[in-house]
Amino acid sequence: MSDIVLEPAAQDFANATAKPPLLYELGVEGARKLLDDVQSGPVEKPDVDEKWITVPAEVGDVRVRILKPAGTTGVLPVILYVHGGGWILGNAGTHDRLVRELAVGAEAAAVFVEYDRSPEAKYPVAIEQAYATAQWVTTKGADEGLDGSRMVVAGDSVGGNMSAALTHMAKRRGDVTFLHQSLYYPVTDAGQDTESYRVFAHGPHLTAKAMEWFWNAYAPNPAERDQITASPLRATLEDLQGLPPAFVVVDENDVLRDEGEAYARKLI
Repeated sequence: MSDIVLEPAAQDFANATAKPPLLYELGVEGARKLLDDVQSGPVEKPDVDEKWITVPAEVGDVRVRILKPAGTTGVLPVILYVHGGGWILGNAGTHDRLVRELAVGAEAAAVFVEYDRSPEAKYPVAIEQAYATAQWVTTKGADEGLDGSRMVVAGDSVGGNMSAALTHMAKRRGDVTFLHQSLYYPVTDAGQDTESYRVFAHGPHLTAKAMEWFWNAYAPNPAERDQITASPLRATLEDLQGLPPAFVVVDENDVLRDEGEAYARKLI
């Protein structure tokens, strides 16, 4: 741990989050409030036009936020965004700036899935709600100025996990097409037994204990964790054939680093 070098602001944040009570000690509501509070500070955000809709899904209808660069008209390509937060935390507010910047920077519509979180909802509810949203974009998105034939999927951390899962679901089901997948420091395996898990077990920031808490909330059943829509790294090379091109980003000092790198190598 003494060899870890972070930028000063990142180090300050890591130091602050290392003080007890730790995230998983706060309980579900306490942890949610903490992330909401951390992400609620005043920051500059690009201007967007936004609209909330409800998308029907067999596992439970899901609220979806559509963001477009301010003043944009016409039909736009789509970034389907699935947020991180350990399946327990996170929402449109915690990821507001990020999703705005993606929409404005890519000159696209960002479609943000406000999926039902764990532990209230467990695997595979969130990915089924996200997939239902992708189906809606494909079949009805044109009514909202969305081009379902130009759709990519992106997500951070467990959102990267679910984004990867969606590409496998789309391949199997054949009614949705993603042109690209962007996975930001993704969770790709439930094993939690890599070298980076050992080296960074106590952080900075994300800890092995926190990931254990997240996995137990989302997929307590070992058989479910073994599915490639929960642990994409366990996909065979045949499973990976025909998936959309991927952009995978990992953090150097992160328990998730090794599994993210392993999935990226497997996709090549």
